[in-house]
Amino acid sequence: MTPVIGVDLGGTKTAAGVVSPFGEVLMSDTIPTLNRAGGEAILDATAALISGLVERATEAGLKVSGVGVGSAGVIDASSGVVVSATDAILGWAGTSLVSGLSSRLPHPLVRAVNDVHAHALGEAWLGAAAGTSSSLLVAFGTGVGGSFVLDCSPVLGHRFVGGHVGHFASPLAVYNGVPLPCVCGASGHVEAVASGPALYESFLRFGGAASDASDTRGVFALASGAYDAGATAGSAVSRAAALRAIELGAAAAGQAVGGLVNILDPETVVISGGLADAGELWWKPMEAALRQELLAPLIGVPVVPAALGNTAAIIGAAKLVLK
Repeated sequence: MTPVIGVDLGGTKTAAGVVSPFGEVLMSDTIPTLNRAGGEAILDATAALISGLVERATEAGLKVSGVGVGSAGVIDASSGVVVSATDAILGWAGTSLVSGLSSRLPHPLVRAVNDVHAHALGEAWLGAAAGTSSSLLVAFGTGVGGSFVLDCSPVLGHRFVGGHVGHFASPLAVYNGVPLPCVCGASGHVEAVASGPALYESFLRFGGAASDASDTRGVFALASGAYDAGATAGSAVSRAAALRAIELGAAAAGQAVGGLVNILDPETVVISGGLADAGELWWKPMEAALRQELLAPLIGVPVVPAALGNTAAIIGAAKLVLK
């Protein structure tokens, strides 16, 4: 068996690696995603990234046999077309991802799925869910996304929209009786209260000062006590707001995942994303809310952090084309 290229194409950066048939990332490279230049420019840059890795692999005596891509957006895995995408990547919707890369590369075998599906596939193959027959991965970061993997194959859905777990109603996505607006255009969704940016907005609504925390990372720093020892009364108010915002976002995240577990009954639950990496301050209330939501037969379901880090989507994308 020969190695393949796995690509993680996101809104900010595109990472790729040469992956062995056993899932080892042998070499890798990263470029900024040209997210304001349009689909064709992104395809050109991604093809150049892949070609550079192929050249390096060839110099090392390795023959690359295919390319797998995990990409931002809703990806039609049968046609390889980007069905829809947010404005994080302008002009991405409608791009012929697979045929566009195939025409730019000497490799006829190119496959693509959504990047969270690739992430989940990597974790199911070699990461936190390795050896399981089914796993649910939910990622909490800039957005909220997920994937349900059965027998090492992500469930994509009839229209390839499967996994958009940030976009169903949350009873906690409300402020002063009004559902919070979601980036998708609807209101009251999980992502509107449980994502990183939503957590920061909650901090501001609860009286936190932007001068005390300019982003979500700053909110966690305040809440953990990592702030100026000479903090003013205003900072004390901001710290209370930070704790409240984290508890709310974590509770909404856990409640949502618990509901999904009740529906899907996965063997293992994997939690990923920037918020999952923030430590016990977020993880403990998240898991408590999750387990409070579960039906009795599901109480013991394993809930674990993702294990592969930044390589998960590369490895998962590679798995799409590995025999």
